[in-house]
Amino acid sequence: MSANNKQRVAIIGSGNWGSSIARVCAQNTIKHSDTFEKEVRMWVYEEMIEGKKLTEIINEKHENVKYLPGINLGENVVAIPDVKDAAKDATILVFVLPHQFVYGVCGNLRDVISKNCKAISLIKGLDYKDNNLHIFSEEIERILGIPCAALSGANIATEVAEEQFGETTIACQDSKDGELFLKLFHTDYFDCTVIEDYRGLQICGALKNIIAIGAGICDGLNYGNNTKAAVIRRGLLEMRKFGKTFFGGVRTETFFQSCGVADLITTCSGGRNRKVAAAFINSGKPIEEVEKEMLNGQKLQGTTTSQEVYNFLSARDMTHEFPLMTAIYRVIYEKAPPEIIARDLRTRKVVVDKE
Repeated sequence: MSANNKQRVAIIGSGNWGSSIARVCAQNTIKHSDTFEKEVRMWVYEEMIEGKKLTEIINEKHENVKYLPGINLGENVVAIPDVKDAAKDATILVFVLPHQFVYGVCGNLRDVISKNCKAISLIKGLDYKDNNLHIFSEEIERILGIPCAALSGANIATEVAEEQFGETTIACQDSKDGELFLKLFHTDYFDCTVIEDYRGLQICGALKNIIAIGAGICDGLNYGNNTKAAVIRRGLLEMRKFGKTFFGGVRTETFFQSCGVADLITTCSGGRNRKVAAAFINSGKPIEEVEKEMLNGQKLQGTTTSQEVYNFLSARDMTHEFPLMTAIYRVIYEKAPPEIIARDLRTRKVVVDKE
């Protein structure tokens, strides 16, 4: 590939996960110098840290001292405070920001991205509007008019940054794009698999955060491993049922990829949604207040997604079809007794395995 045709990468977001994935991309733009420009631009929402701009600190120390302290991002990661400047002339946009900011950011980018640009969404959430739920890769495609793949997996950001081995899943419909994204993201410690089911992948990435809140409620109640395992298993079943009921083309095998059961287990064991939910149970405070106290400016995804999914199901009179996700919403937002997390799951059934 000639120098003029090399891919230029921009990371749209710079939190804990955005900084970690920027580091991965920075390593691979150097490794695959025949395919990528070395520089990886990262849009950083400007903040003042002890009287100094965060972008200046990142560019001087090569470290995001607020969201990923102690980790060298690489000298070829360049922090840029203006999202348009970060995305200008990029041929690959990596979206990794809280899903409530997607529309505003994409609106700003519409007039500056190149015609041959492609995107990949690392956003774990759904958007509820006009009485419907929307997948973010499809929303990015609609707004920007460019193809958008998706990446999701059992990926605790700090563990990826520390190069602890883990897996992830990339979903895209174009096989050539799949090969390109493998080059951008795959490393010896970050093992990538490419599939086609982009809807199933994003359903997993969004709904597992709700189930992780359920796991946190179990921990806050000091329930044992049996109960927590039951919540996780029922959660996986509801995730699959939700995807297959409301989104075309979702495949059962997707739920056994890293983006499915592996991500669910990881998030229910060590993610921020579990951690904050556990603290919320005994706090006597709204969960938004607990979130603010514990997350240093970062946002939960599970709480917002829980609201959106509950509204979606309520509009269709189908909350009873998804008792776990409904119970989680009620505990968080309706002050329902947290014990319903297990009580409302109790059933008596006979299962005949015909396979």
